[in-house]
Amino acid sequence: MEFYFPETFGEQLAFCCAAFTAAAGFVIMFAPGYAMKLFGLAPRGERRDGYAEQRSVGGFYLGFGLAAIMLAQDFIYMALGAAFAMAFFARVISLLSDKGSAIINYLLLVVQAVLAAVPLAYSFGFFAT
Repeated sequence: MEFYFPETFGEQLAFCCAAFTAAAGFVIMFAPGYAMKLFGLAPRGERRDGYAEQRSVGGFYLGFGLAAIMLAQDFIYMALGAAFAMAFFARVISLLSDKGSAIINYLLLVVQAVLAAVPLAYSFGFFAT
């Protein structure tokens, strides 16, 4: 079995979103301290539970991104886009109710919007083939 790289532009964009998700997951999983500093987070006191949560989420991103890359199916890209759409919605709720109005939150909101819109647009046929 050989590696499949998409031929159409829309699928290439969805593939890039999956690759970005996998790359971000790899960094979050294997360098949680760096990821926490990047997002302005830190473990509290002597408790190191934050690292376990970061690694767990990073593993999920890595696995989901790699699954989308390896399977290269419309429904997988649709699931990836739907997951990021819900993450976008959750961030909007956090911005409104948790008073988390910071530049990093708005930047990540835009990133999540793009990571949701591109795979969903491809899955629903908005890119010409």
